Amino acid sequence: MNMAVAKNRRDYSMIQNILMTSFANILIMGVTTLTSIVTARMFGATGKGELAAVLFWPAFISGLAALGLPTSLIYNVKKHRDQLPTYISMSFAVQLPISLIAGIISWFGIPLWLSGYSESVVTIARWYTVSMVPILLLMGVLAASAQGTEKFHIYNLSRLLAPLFNLFGLVALWATGLLTVEKAIMISFAANILVLLGYMFMMRQQIFGSINQLVAQFKTCIHLFSYGIRVYGVELLGTLYNQFDKIIILALLTPMDFGLYSVVYALSRMFNVVQMAITNVIFPKVAGMEQGKVLTLVGRAFRISMVLMTIIIIPSMLIGRFFIGLLFGPEFLQASSTFYLLSLECIVGGGSWILASAFNALGRPGVIVLRQVIALGVTITLFFVLTPLFGLFGIGLALLLGSFVRILMSLISISVIFKMPIRKMLYDRADISFLKDRLREKNILKGAGKDAKLAKDSSHG
Repeated sequence: MNMAVAKNRRDYSMIQNILMTSFANILIMGVTTLTSIVTARMFGATGKGELAAVLFWPAFISGLAALGLPTSLIYNVKKHRDQLPTYISMSFAVQLPISLIAGIISWFGIPLWLSGYSESVVTIARWYTVSMVPILLLMGVLAASAQGTEKFHIYNLSRLLAPLFNLFGLVALWATGLLTVEKAIMISFAANILVLLGYMFMMRQQIFGSINQLVAQFKTCIHLFSYGIRVYGVELLGTLYNQFDKIIILALLTPMDFGLYSVVYALSRMFNVVQMAITNVIFPKVAGMEQGKVLTLVGRAFRISMVLMTIIIIPSMLIGRFFIGLLFGPEFLQASSTFYLLSLECIVGGGSWILASAFNALGRPGVIVLRQVIALGVTITLFFVLTPLFGLFGIGLALLLGSFVRILMSLISISVIFKMPIRKMLYDRADISFLKDRLREKNILKGAGKDAKLAKDSSHG
């Protein structure tokens, strides 16, 4: 009976964390959308494109420079929780010099890629990227530490505060008539600094717990870097896959096109809040579990999320064009067809990342590397073929086709490697019973607690 109670509590805890993270994702999406509306209305499509071009580079470069350490930290802290302070300190020690190298490369590379933009935009992009990359890398380590120790309240609060501070600053400048692209960048930088300081304060014990013993405990971190290098391929390809569309637009299209795309892309990501929450929660939960349990939990999360998001996306796409014109302005309506494609891609791509959690949790990230290589090759080829022909619509179509490649390869790999039939991953009639049980979870836990107490009393009687 006690084992049953513990199992119910673990399941309930995972559901709570997914719901909490989903709610945080919805709030973040709402704040981000409001921010996008303010900047779109204030700057127009061209100015919005210039702002998006500056903000793009730090996220892209930090994704390339993370070396898989955040994911490795989540994986290893489940096995060696007592080593968390050492993992954090060692990650900091490695990523700071990496930030310096990334900054030097960015300083000389950004002017080449933004050759179609004004000199002032290029200058801002260079300084902002060099300053923000180390901040984002450190925040990534702290976010992984919070996830690995299942402190999702810290993880979600920190993710929400940065866009919230940014929105408050932008609205204040807009209300006083002082908002410019340069000041918008300064607000973004200040917001991230505040969040980093907050992160460091909330996790100060883990950060400073073993700095004095860092050198002596270097050997304990070998498995951290070993797994990080293995999973880095997945994350590198994931970053390239998620950001290559922006790189293509920067290279082949205009600042106005980038402004249009940044709005509809951000708006389409609202359909990914639940799947992203599941991905963020389920990997820390299933890491270290046996194969059957991992596949059961990941498969159930994949199936339920795909059904729920498909139900949500159909009516949302029908009214999406109306809201684009109402919120952002008539000039953004020319990208509405791209919005439809990106919305579908968001659901398919989100499902593929849930499936990827199974391979990472079972120590097989190399499978996802192969998947990403093939999907990235297909998508990039389609970018160069479809973008000159169809513009932004071609970008959206290439991304959608690439997402289908990823999800199909994931299902086939699960079937071949783990001997799990594809139909089992796509349909399980037990999912309905699971959802009903979770809706009655509180009552079940109370009942189980009473049964356990009665069993204990009877054993003493």
